[in-house]
Amino acid sequence: MYGPPVDLSFKDISRVTGALSEAPRCGVRPCQTNSKGKYLSCSLRLSYNSIADLSGLHHALDHFLAQPLKLGWLDLSFNKLMSIDLVLCELTELRVLYLHGNAIWNLSEVDKLGRLQRLHTITLHGNAIETEKGYRNHVICALPQLKTMDFSTVTREQRVLANVWRHCNNRHKNTEASLQ
Repeated sequence: MYGPPVDLSFKDISRVTGALSEAPRCGVRPCQTNSKGKYLSCSLRLSYNSIADLSGLHHALDHFLAQPLKLGWLDLSFNKLMSIDLVLCELTELRVLYLHGNAIWNLSEVDKLGRLQRLHTITLHGNAIETEKGYRNHVICALPQLKTMDFSTVTREQRVLANVWRHCNNRHKNTEASLQ
């Protein structure tokens, strides 16, 4: 079940459902299939395409994976995603999520992923949110279980600083609200 990723990268896919007509790329280690022709993998790579939204993701997972509910690693890097679709929050076994090199512009989009209790690795660099003040602190606070963010370890000190940042930021927002 822990074979190589089903690799649908560099396929010029503009919609997730467009992947259904594609054959996965063959890597050094070929993916094994079950008797129904579904891949024995818990990883899917859809990077370097032109995907702007994730409608049809569950259908694609059912189409390719023998156990789609056990998806633990998803690479959506270098696409055209502008937001984080709630369909990702339904992937409760997700541990690794690559979203770098997209067009996500609103930092609060990351908050949606707080439901993914097993998520320990995320990449978001190369999105517009990376330039927002408090970017790393916000992500660490929104996803306190993270071990790695943007290919860099999340340290205990960073967690402490992120919590102080959040506390100060919330107090500042509360003060502004009471003045209005």
